[in-house]
Amino acid sequence: MKYSSRITIIGLVGFWVLVLAATSWAQERAPILDKIAKTYGIDSWDQIQAIRYTWDGEIPGLFKLSHMWEWEPKTGKVSYEGTDKDGKLVKVTYDSSQLASQSDQVKNEVEPSFVNDNYWLVFPFHAYWDKSATVTDQGMKKLPIGTGTARLVSVKYPAEAGGYTPGDTWDLFIGPDDRVKAMAYHRGSDKKPSLVIASWTGYKKAGPLLFSTEHRGTADGKPLHIYHPNVAVKLVGSDKWIEAQ
Repeated sequence: MKYSSRITIIGLVGFWVLVLAATSWAQERAPILDKIAKTYGIDSWDQIQAIRYTWDGEIPGLFKLSHMWEWEPKTGKVSYEGTDKDGKLVKVTYDSSQLASQSDQVKNEVEPSFVNDNYWLVFPFHAYWDKSATVTDQGMKKLPIGTGTARLVSVKYPAEAGGYTPGDTWDLFIGPDDRVKAMAYHRGSDKKPSLVIASWTGYKKAGPLLFSTEHRGTADGKPLHIYHPNVAVKLVGSDKWIEAQ
């Protein structure tokens, strides 16, 4: 998968942001990201025709949202079902590579939500694809949530990259099986939340891909719960959905 242009994305329903920069497969990447991405199934990515999933997120007292997505990585086709800020049902299908021709609702609400939710679902792949970030292996560190230790791999996006909050950092805590056990997100500006900490559990496989479907933690100290029910993939040449289990 290649990205031909820079995409600015807004995460956590407009709260936090990263930048996905233009990259090419020929560029070098940190070896640890290869290992992590292989664990999640990157070697089988070319077999994936579509991914279907629900993103459910809640911070009690602030928001409770549910987004249903169907994504075709090879074509850029995205289908969405959810509610807008006024609680009205929104159903739309669009080409994510042709955003200029889409409605303001798609450009300003649906697409940012899609990229945010997609990062929660498959961030190990995005870290692998995007080689603009500086990746450092900091060895064994205490987990930011729960007990125990894990290998800390820090993914820091450059301050000069632009976007809403340049300089954001994702700290990934990697277990001996090369799976993400927990994550700490540090915002690169003074916007809130400045710190998001979440577990990566509820692991399931759908076809050749591995997904973490359960994230519990905090956003600036407030309880956070994000989870992905109904994850499924469709392989190239097949009309059958393979449910995660």
